[in-house]
Amino acid sequence: MAKMEVKTSLLDNMIGVGDMVLLEPLNEDSFINNLKKRFDHSEVYTYIGSVVISINPYRSLPIYTPEKVEEYRNRNFYELSPHIFALSDEAYRSLRDQDKDQCILITGESGAGKTEASKLVMSYVAAVCGKGAEVNQVKEQLLQSNPVLEAFGNAKTVRNDNSSRFGKYMDIEFDFKGDPLGGVISNYLLEKSRVVKQPRGERNFHIFYQILSGASEDFLCKLKLEQDFSRYNYLGLDSAKVNGVDDAANFRTVRNAMQIVGFMDHETQSVFEVVAAVLKLGNIEFKPESRVNGLDESKIKDKNELKEICELTGIDQSVLERAFSFRTVEAKQEKVSTTLNVAQAYYARDALAKNLYSRLFSWLVTRINESIKAQTKVRKKVMGVLDIYGFEIFEDNSFEQFIINYCNEKLQQIFIELTLKEEQEEYIREGIEWTHIEYFNNAIICDLIENNQTGILAMLDEECLRPGTVTDDTFLEKLNQVCATHQHFESRMSKCSRFLNDTSLPHSCFRIQHYAGKVMYQVEGFVDKNNDLLYRDLSQAMWKANHSLIKALFPEGNPTKINLKRPPTAGSQFKASVATLMKNLQTKNPNYIRCIKPNDKKAAHIFNDALVCHQIRYLGLLENVRVRRAGYAFRQAYEPCLERYKMLCKQTWPHWRGPARAGVEVLFNELEIPEEEFSFGRSKIFIRNPRTLFKLEDLRKQRLEDLATLIEKIYRGWKCRTRFLLMKKSQIVIASWYRRYAQQKKYQKIKSSAIIVQSYIRGWKARKLLRELKHQKRCNEAATIIAAYWHGTQARRELKRLKEEARRKHAVAVIWAYWLGLKVRREYRKFFRANAGRKIYEFTLQRLMQKYFLEMKNKMPSLSPIDKNWPARPYLFLDSTHKELKRIFHLWRCKKYRDQFTDQQKLIYEEKLEASELFKDKKALYPASVGQPFQGAYLEISKNPKYKKLKDAVDEKIIIAEVVNKINRANGKATSRIFLLTKNNVLLADQKSGNIKSEVPLGDVTKVSMSSQNDGFFAVHLKEGSGAAGKGDFLLSSDHLIEMATKLYRTTLSQTKQKLNIEISDEFLVQFRQDKVCVKFIQGSQKNGNIPTCKRKNNRLLEVAVP
Repeated sequence: MAKMEVKTSLLDNMIGVGDMVLLEPLNEDSFINNLKKRFDHSEVYTYIGSVVISINPYRSLPIYTPEKVEEYRNRNFYELSPHIFALSDEAYRSLRDQDKDQCILITGESGAGKTEASKLVMSYVAAVCGKGAEVNQVKEQLLQSNPVLEAFGNAKTVRNDNSSRFGKYMDIEFDFKGDPLGGVISNYLLEKSRVVKQPRGERNFHIFYQILSGASEDFLCKLKLEQDFSRYNYLGLDSAKVNGVDDAANFRTVRNAMQIVGFMDHETQSVFEVVAAVLKLGNIEFKPESRVNGLDESKIKDKNELKEICELTGIDQSVLERAFSFRTVEAKQEKVSTTLNVAQAYYARDALAKNLYSRLFSWLVTRINESIKAQTKVRKKVMGVLDIYGFEIFEDNSFEQFIINYCNEKLQQIFIELTLKEEQEEYIREGIEWTHIEYFNNAIICDLIENNQTGILAMLDEECLRPGTVTDDTFLEKLNQVCATHQHFESRMSKCSRFLNDTSLPHSCFRIQHYAGKVMYQVEGFVDKNNDLLYRDLSQAMWKANHSLIKALFPEGNPTKINLKRPPTAGSQFKASVATLMKNLQTKNPNYIRCIKPNDKKAAHIFNDALVCHQIRYLGLLENVRVRRAGYAFRQAYEPCLERYKMLCKQTWPHWRGPARAGVEVLFNELEIPEEEFSFGRSKIFIRNPRTLFKLEDLRKQRLEDLATLIEKIYRGWKCRTRFLLMKKSQIVIASWYRRYAQQKKYQKIKSSAIIVQSYIRGWKARKLLRELKHQKRCNEAATIIAAYWHGTQARRELKRLKEEARRKHAVAVIWAYWLGLKVRREYRKFFRANAGRKIYEFTLQRLMQKYFLEMKNKMPSLSPIDKNWPARPYLFLDSTHKELKRIFHLWRCKKYRDQFTDQQKLIYEEKLEASELFKDKKALYPASVGQPFQGAYLEISKNPKYKKLKDAVDEKIIIAEVVNKINRANGKATSRIFLLTKNNVLLADQKSGNIKSEVPLGDVTKVSMSSQNDGFFAVHLKEGSGAAGKGDFLLSSDHLIEMATKLYRTTLSQTKQKLNIEISDEFLVQFRQDKVCVKFIQGSQKNGNIPTCKRKNNRLLEVAVP
């Protein structure tokens, strides 16, 4: 059976409806229910054709892993379940393969996940594009620009802990291979009013809290800041801490990102100094004062904050203080200076803070663009990512909401136009007849706002520029006059009688019917926010700063470039920016991501139907679905359509040999689908009604079940046949093996029986032969025993006879010997009595001496010279002999031990012996030096290049080289010196440079003095009148005092033939130039542990405290 290739599809294992175009029936309730069903199953993405709906899950989902990236890479848009990666891949492949510039428009209200969506798009593109060192660097810089802009442009709001308070559009530039070359970022309308005031429950921009939480104390000290949030008036305290947000870690991330993007260290420092200055501006407070002329003026209460701001920014304090108190107005050749009251001073302070932060943010964007811009001038492909505020409807809507909603009106307008254009182009491309689609065109709302003559923005600019008293109320009156008849404008003050009794509309407000619904705007603050005035005195004060960044932020403050022309208003600037953005978007192929917030609690697993319904309305999602479904609800290429549904027709299953379109035609004819329900394009099949598609899916599902049953039946039959054949083969093998086993067992049994019979026969024969041999052996043994007994009897008889004869002879000899002895004793008795005592004494003494020496031989101690064991004296008369033998033996074994030494070892022991004679029982430091070998050359002068100069200056052999401390008589402090002893001289040299400071011949050294305590101090006394004695004696301190004194003593004795005087006393005199100073050693506890310290008591006394 041929292997069937199975492809995944959007329709496989679908939860709810993956594409809203296929939703049936289509209404608001079914739309919301479908989103909720998918949301409950963690499906946060849904399609409307090529538009992606993204619901913020408020939790981490395992759908953004590298495995998911590879799964969606180079796959058809509708091939897998809905995902933001599918749209990103489609846009990237269109840019790379079809050479079409792309733009991805991400819209939605605050907290809907727009910023995270833009990050996911950029991370996906970064993952699938090319690799390489330069490419990776560009990708890293593009990705790391996000943390920087988020820190300075995002803030916590009641709806979102990381809400973007500015609009961002990034153009990512690619080369012909699809590798990123760089990018350009544009920012729109930073909410700078947040710098000076935040709504309740919200925070200022992140960077303020990150600096105070994450910067080190030294860094904060340089910025003249403290970690306490409550010290700063511009920071709201009720929401200073955000759960789950680590401001300190984020600060480190921002600093690292700035370094990766390319900010220099001094630039980063300048940026944080400006941020600190903005933060401290809020702490400046004013008090009223009356002048002589009766006018009120303002004075700064506490000038410490002002002083610190001026130190940070490099501005003269008097200049900035005057700028907060006076305002200069220039008109042609005239200058008029007026004082500012307290309210105006606060306005000037807040205006400066807002402008300073806003211009810093714009500078950051420009600086990032310089780092990430493409370095090559080749032709580039562009992918734009737009992350901008969604439609905003608050309880209190002001100027910011007005221009944000205006921007969304323009985006909705271009969305409808481009969507219809895309639909029409596809119909024409496929040869399908185009029918006109009815839809709401919001151009009339855009014209109400942006018309150059009668638009609301034009009226606002005209009101701001006209002379005379200008207030928000005069602006509303003008709107009521010009826009009263407009069908999308509502106001109680207009001449239209419809709204005169509308109590839901206050007198100081007007209402606009946007495409997303009606929004009521309070006119309070419109004029001031549109003017966005910064007094020229403040601009000039900022330009005079010694801070390079602040000076660059206020170029209009340069006196040589004074421009009396009024700067453009905020509304006109934003209108121009939106026009440029729309023009840019129209040149690119659009891709849409519509972000939805499921609840206001920022909690997972909660879906608020009313909130979602509100967002669906103002995003115009139902309208989008209707536009997509106005013609044909579903379209698919012929090849995947035939591959998916070919099993429904016998002629196309399992393989269709002809063209794919012909196969689809055969398939649809076989299924008897009405002709009005579908149309054949050049490369796609178009299905008009979703019910037709669902019918195909139901038929396919039923057919798959039938095919599964058939496959199961065939598989079971194959499995049974295979099992039977295997059992049959196994039975044959088992029978053959059993027969072989049975024959082997029979043969083994016969063989075993034969061996047993043979063994019994052999045993019987062996036992018979053994009995015969035993009988023969017993007979032979009996004869031998009888003979032996007979021979024994004969031998005993002969022995008895011989013994009797020998006894008789011995008795005769004994008697004869006794007789001869008696005769001799009688004859010589007189001679024996005269010498017997002396002879006995000498004999006894000789025997005792022999015994003594023989015992000594066995009891001799070891040959170690330090072994003091010796055998005990056995007899008193041997006492002197015993001691002499002990002395002789000790001398002998010492000689044996000395004979083992080399000449160098003999020299070392001679020095040790000399040290013992000089210092034993005299110097407390001596016992600790006994076990330490005398090395002499503690500094490897010949090997260390640092002492090359010193080595060249000393020609003689160096006996000792050690670092000592030379004691200064003035203060008792120590200075490190190198002590060198040669055959003829004593030298002191500088430790760092190696220069010789003093050189003393050994003949000029008269005495060495030291204490009896456990210290290393010693004095070298010089001969009076010698050339070396000009500066006096040397008072030194060394860790190797015993060794140095011993070698100095031996070397002096060798050269001068005179013994050097070694004086050991706890109090001695030292000659310093013309004065004699007493050095006294005392016992005392030390702060430095066990280190002796020297202290000057007076001109004649140096006191050394020894622990």
